Amino acid sequence: MATLLLGFSALASDHSSLNGTWTLVPAKSDFAGQPVVQTGTVTINDHQGIITVSRNFVYTGTTETFFYSDMTDANRGATIRTGKDLKSKTRWDHDVLKVTTTQSGAVTLESYTLAADGTMTVSVVRPEQKSITLVFQHE
Repeated sequence: MATLLLGFSALASDHSSLNGTWTLVPAKSDFAGQPVVQTGTVTINDHQGIITVSRNFVYTGTTETFFYSDMTDANRGATIRTGKDLKSKTRWDHDVLKVTTTQSGAVTLESYTLAADGTMTVSVVRPEQKSITLVFQHE
């Protein structure tokens, strides 16, 4: 058991462990009464301090695919600005990858963590909404 815990700790501290494409597991996710994501993927690439997080989601009851992408230079603390009212910052907080997006003054925080079972858990906190928890499996 101790070997398993030490092995997981070593894996979790390696930021590249979140790299790759992850597929949403809706049945294990908690949407907290918000529109349910029918299908979705998240692709993370952390290479030499440049972090790219791309997300594709299809919500239940719609035929549209929503695509979001953030890329930042974590080593230099860069913030990406798109238009006048949208900015995004990606950073590591120990073993948690955090994406902070500000749009029209509203701040959304996404926290990406690797679970003990090998899945990735994403906590999404938006202003004036309940937090949602999304669970993804590695492709």
